[in-house]
Amino acid sequence: MKIGELARRAEISAHTIRYYERIGLLPRADRDGGGRRDYDASTLVWLEFLGRLKTTGMPIRDMLRYAAMRAAGPATERERHDLLVAHRDRVRAHVAALQSCLAVLDTKITGYASNLTNEAKDDDTLPNQLRKPLR
Repeated sequence: MKIGELARRAEISAHTIRYYERIGLLPRADRDGGGRRDYDASTLVWLEFLGRLKTTGMPIRDMLRYAAMRAAGPATERERHDLLVAHRDRVRAHVAALQSCLAVLDTKITGYASNLTNEAKDDDTLPNQLRKPLR
């Protein structure tokens, strides 16, 4: 598949694909008779995996380490495993921290909702000219 189709299917820009190729996250693509990049379907799967690593906050230097180990073959499986386990542990800790922050936000929102409900009830007892305008 050509770079434009790969970019569309991977939901990244062609520029990003060329950048990944230049820094070594993607192997050099085969070229067609016109010199245009021609990728196989496995590149899409790899880009999707890289996207997940990026979304979960893995630094590019670690992605590059993983890509180099992957290219080196089965002898690096233990190292790749260990790298992904360490990253997963960081992701889990980040998710836990986000869940804690979300709980605080939920508590604040509930408090405001309660206050706003009470405020609305108070407004119902006021004459029309004294009620607070809605925004």
